[in-house]
Amino acid sequence: MNRKDFLKRLSLASIGLSLPTAQIFKNTALAKDLSDCVLIPTETAGPFPLDLSATIYYFRQDVREDRAGVQLNVKMKILGLANCLPMPNVRVNIWHCDKDGNYSGYGTQAGLTYLRGYQMTDVNGEADFITIFPGWYPGRVCHIHFQVHVSSAYSVVSQFTFDHNSVNAVYAAHTDIYTKGADPLTPQTDNIFANGYQYQLATLSPNADTGGYNAYIEVTVQGAGTVGLGHTENETAKNMQLGQNYPNPFTAVTTIPLALTLASQVTVELWNQSGKKVAAINKGWLPAGNHTLDIDLAALGLPRASYAYQVQATNENGVFTDCKMMTLLH
Repeated sequence: MNRKDFLKRLSLASIGLSLPTAQIFKNTALAKDLSDCVLIPTETAGPFPLDLSATIYYFRQDVREDRAGVQLNVKMKILGLANCLPMPNVRVNIWHCDKDGNYSGYGTQAGLTYLRGYQMTDVNGEADFITIFPGWYPGRVCHIHFQVHVSSAYSVVSQFTFDHNSVNAVYAAHTDIYTKGADPLTPQTDNIFANGYQYQLATLSPNADTGGYNAYIEVTVQGAGTVGLGHTENETAKNMQLGQNYPNPFTAVTTIPLALTLASQVTVELWNQSGKKVAAINKGWLPAGNHTLDIDLAALGLPRASYAYQVQATNENGVFTDCKMMTLLH
């Protein structure tokens, strides 16, 4: 299966601060506690959404492309409201403006794809991105848009922001990059967040390794695990049921459970978080019933990382695929 088809299936399936660092960032430490198992508010997708699943460009961890800005490492943890546990194997999209307030894909930026991307959550329900700290534009505070796409029948679109003093401290520390100066609005005066934003407040802390920052937010969505399957998932379930690999995480060999309703030609593909297919394993024709597919990632010479594994089953009813995440440790 080529990259475009894989991505289609995925879519279905600080230095120099004017105040002491501890004082600047102390308020943002509250964000994690406040967001535990409270349903994330739904917000507008904004004036500049794109269908991230419709192109081959967006399955990637590093979304910066050529955009200048201070590096921001974003970690998002997705929790299910029903049991307050992490939700693996859901798609998380992010998109935001550049340092000057511009969005790719529109107006003078038409045809560009910077600062957009998606990942799937790992066994801990986490998705990681490498981006730049966003700028601001008139009428909106600094923010990042995101979508948690649980299935073709259910997704949540929202936004997150940061402690406002911390945001302006970042701008003040990097005036050579963020030339527009301090953000004149606050979350309280931004209409999008006017009804409250405590569950949309990400932590922000300096990253000594990059000279940039780390952001972290926990997002609670409906369900416990996957919920509300749509037509594509239902049709796949009639022909194959893909299980979570075990053990997970693992150090060399892992096993993928697979149940087939009909005899099928089965292939397994592994994709890294930059959207590159790194392995394709033909399992041949397998009879109807329950199967265990052993995968030796150490023998494949793959580095420690999380990988999307996609299983494709071809039978008399058609071609059916499903995918999940696995994590290789060394």
